[in-house]
Amino acid sequence: MTEIILENQPAGYVPPKVWSPKTTYGGQFGNINSPVSGARFERDLPVGKHPLQLYSQGTPNGQKVTILLEELLAAGHTDAEYDAWLIDIFKGDQFGSGFAAVNPNSKIPALVDQSTSPVTPVFESGSILVYLAERFGAFLPTERRARTETFNWLMWQMGTAPFVGGGLGHFYAYAPLKIEYAIDRYAMEVKRQLHVLDTHLASHEFLAGDQYTIADMAVWPWQPGSLYGVYNTHEFVAVEEYKHLLRWYKAIAARPAVARGRIVNRTSGQPGTFLLERHAAADIDSALQAK
Repeated sequence: MTEIILENQPAGYVPPKVWSPKTTYGGQFGNINSPVSGARFERDLPVGKHPLQLYSQGTPNGQKVTILLEELLAAGHTDAEYDAWLIDIFKGDQFGSGFAAVNPNSKIPALVDQSTSPVTPVFESGSILVYLAERFGAFLPTERRARTETFNWLMWQMGTAPFVGGGLGHFYAYAPLKIEYAIDRYAMEVKRQLHVLDTHLASHEFLAGDQYTIADMAVWPWQPGSLYGVYNTHEFVAVEEYKHLLRWYKAIAARPAVARGRIVNRTSGQPGTFLLERHAAADIDSALQAK
């Protein structure tokens, strides 16, 4: 086992007693990551005409919020109109002073509710989902058991998928070298998560039972959404063997609001699969017509 591990490591590497950053790193995010927080340059955030201002990118975490916003609009909540501004994390937009003021953690998505006085900044995708669901009284049950079940799965997603699914995606797709141990470690846990979902969905229509909630919107872009999408690991972890999970995944994908929300702030893809910014419903209409 030691020989196998050493074959997948930089020759002669021994962790130092105290870690310090290198001057250069490989990989797609090597020149962006830093061990300190805070703004790196001055840039104000744009503000549109709608009550809700979203600053995001169409990653799995970003899709959660745009899907909920489109579901709210489809349900008749006209006050859920929003401007979605692109924060290109590959270019480091998240380190601008305006964005860092809304989210000191410099991660997308971030939301500003302009309808309150003073305005309300909201960051972390799960917090944004809860804020919007409570603001509009939708997609978050009021009955205690169903509400708790929704939070169970929302917190499960927040605490597992981005780290584990993102960890697999990083070492599988983005890391400057393939490290067998790291890929195997994350693949093992991703498979376990897929089995957790598949087992639960064998006896439940949605994650919280018979109600479609923000928990479904949170999990869907990640498991198995990210495995099909940004990381292209679906074949590697054999997603197709989880039949109950796929039944749920396809049912949610067929919802018109999901089809609309999933393309917002996406930066690449085939025609009809991405839309850099959204400022009116017509923006999505035009993009989808390009399919």
